Amino acid sequence: MKVMNLVWPINGWFFGPFALWAYFKWGRLNAKDSEREDRRKTPAKVFVSTSHCAGGCTVGDAAGVPFVALTGFTIVGSTLFAHYLVEFILAYLVGIIFQYYAIYPMNKDLGKKGALKSAIKADSAALIAFEIGMFGWMAIVHFVLFTVPPKPDTAVYWFMMQIAMILGFLTSYPANWILVKKGIKEVM
Repeated sequence: MKVMNLVWPINGWFFGPFALWAYFKWGRLNAKDSEREDRRKTPAKVFVSTSHCAGGCTVGDAAGVPFVALTGFTIVGSTLFAHYLVEFILAYLVGIIFQYYAIYPMNKDLGKKGALKSAIKADSAALIAFEIGMFGWMAIVHFVLFTVPPKPDTAVYWFMMQIAMILGFLTSYPANWILVKKGIKEVM
């Protein structure tokens, strides 16, 4: 899938060297030789599916930060809640796009509308699980770890976001496993 050419570098942003290792261990298999037998176990396949999910979430979340920071948007006086809303919406939209470009090329018989419906169905629970992990960590950062929460123009903020994205990945892995098991999402 061509969309995976975007997913691996995005995952490298928050997973660093581990993403590179995972790409060479599990992700490159299909890129190198689609005729070769896939001997990966289910946990590895779900990891790659979760990487795909996390890639879309990460793009949407990262794109939402400057929007909130530059506009000064708040909800009930909180920039954190504004980040939650804007980032969730953008992550959901980007996640659906990423899912669509994974589903449609493999299932053109669904048609574009059917592929879009399948993308929404496949991405919704996984995205919510990702955001629970990510937003939960950012709440801890905002309310517990710092007396004055770090601002998006600091390295500390982006390091905290990196941790948040790793936690989002970890909380979305079980959701992706269930979606794969139920046949709602396909392993990659």
